[in-house]
Formats: sequence, structure tokens, C-alpha cells
Amino acid sequence: MPSAASPLPPIDSWLNLTMLRLLVGTADHGSLSASARAAGIAQSNASRSLATLERRLGYTLLRRSTRGSTLTPEGVLTVEWAREALEAVDRLAAGADALAHRGHQELAIGSSMTIAEHLLPGWIGAFRARRPGVATRLTVMNSAQVIEAVAGGDVALGFVETPDLPAGLQHLTVFTDQLVVVAGPGHPWARRHEPLEPAELAVTALVEREEGSGTRAFLDRLVDDHRPAPLVELNSNSAICQAVVEGIGPAVLSRLAVAGYLRAGQLIEVPTRGRRLGRTLQAVWRDRLPDGGVAAEFVEVARGAERAAGP
Repeated sequence: MPSAASPLPPIDSWLNLTMLRLLVGTADHGSLSASARAAGIAQSNASRSLATLERRLGYTLLRRSTRGSTLTPEGVLTVEWAREALEAVDRLAAGADALAHRGHQELAIGSSMTIAEHLLPGWIGAFRARRPGVATRLTVMNSAQVIEAVAGGDVALGFVETPDLPAGLQHLTVFTDQLVVVAGPGHPWARRHEPLEPAELAVTALVEREEGSGTRAFLDRLVDDHRPAPLVELNSNSAICQAVVEGIGPAVLSRLAVAGYLRAGQLIEVPTRGRRLGRTLQAVWRDRLPDGGVAAEFVEVARGAERAAGP
């Protein structure tokens, strides 16, 4: 790797988006191999790509072991920068597409983080296959912000995780989700032989999403809204997973968000006693589904995706 005194060559002369997507995918899917599979890239090529990224940047992004790859602290920070860069590129692509399709019908959607990360891409793909002439404009926020955007008319349709739905909005269940308790392999909960009691969960400080997130609101209602203050608040599921992997503390997240980490052995699912931490994900809208039936059709696509997946 270059020495600290060696200036980096201009980043736009060597950086490509595939490198960044593989790095962010490692955080989102729990391992480099899972990231490569999601991107449709051979693992050997993915490994070379990230090794090149590390060499060019001048620091290590991943700790590699027989159990998989985990992000270093520098890697966690770089993922957040990379995510912002990719979001900007995606906004550019979406904006260019919108300009190229002026006059076409558009459906504005707001979505909470977990739904946007793990469910909406498939829904949008299925919807576009049915209605190629309709552009979809997606804004990702936490659940409270989605509800505000729908109520204010900024988006026609919202998807949220929170159970706290205002009386002024219509809503319909589109997906059944499950929250799971997870801990790092070194945490005492990872070695439990007895299921975790709800009372113990209620008095334990966790790594959590920010105020307004659907996951946090659901946990407040299901477990106890007088729970201890979070160990740390983070605004993305992947950042929480990495914090748990690093041993900061346990967390409660959607199974959708932790599946890759569980498969890689980076996180351990902690069994709980009593009621399962199940929840429903909701589509929300004002008054009636607008846009000449386009929003209603998108909701039907979302509901159909779960029916097709089966129990």
C-alpha cells in the first residue's frame, strides 16, 4: 500500500462504481461472497476488485478469515461515504431517466429503510414489467418521515414499519416481517442455553435506530416504551449490524436485515421466550389511492410478492 506521504492519484482515474457497490454490498449482505452473488460477479473478481480498492485507498477495509469478511472501523466509515456516493449516482440516473421520459406518468413513493433495502427493488422491478410507461420516484426516510410526506402530499404512496399510524391515513398490510434479537459471537447472549425472557430484553440497552424509525417504535410497543436509552443510535441497519459484530451490544432488527450476517456467522440469533416478534409492514396513503389506479396497482404488486413467496 502507498505510504502516508505518497499522494493518492486522482480518484476518478481509477475508482469504479463496481468497487463501491461490492463494498456496500458486503455491509448489507454480511459477507463479500454474498455481495458478489448479489452483484452477479465471480467471487475471485470481487476479491481482486476490493483488494485494488484497499491498495489505492491506502488502508484495510475488510478483515478476512475462514468465517468470512468483516469490515474494519475504517471500512465501516468508508461504506457510509460510498453509500452516499452511490445514492448520488442513483439519483443522477433516476433524474436523467425522469428527464428522458417527460410527460410519462410518475408514481412518487416514500419508504422506510428496511423496506427500501430489501423489498422495494423487487416490487419496483415487477411493477415496471407491468407498467413500463410509469416512472417510479422513490424517497427513503424513516417511518415517521414517510407518514409526514404522505400526509403532506409530497408522495402518493408510503411504505412503513411503524405500528403508530395516524387516523387520517388509509393503510393496508403488504408484508409480514419478523424481528429477531441478535448479538455478536463474543456477547454473553450468544452463548445462552435458555431463551431470552421479555423482561430481560425490556431492561437491556440496545444498539438501535434513531427516533422515528419503525423498528424502534414497534419494539417500544411490543416490549416496553420505558426501555433504557440506546447504547448508540445509528440511522442504517447495516451500521447497526456492524456495531453488533464489533461487540458494542445486542440489537433487535428485521430478519430481512440480518439474514446475511446470520448465514456468515457474524451475528448470532438469540431465541426469545413467549410471543414472536412479528410485525406487519403497511402501505399508507391519503383518502383514496390516487394516480388513476397506478398506486393501487403498485400496492397489489407488493401484496402479490409476499403471496408468491409463500409462508
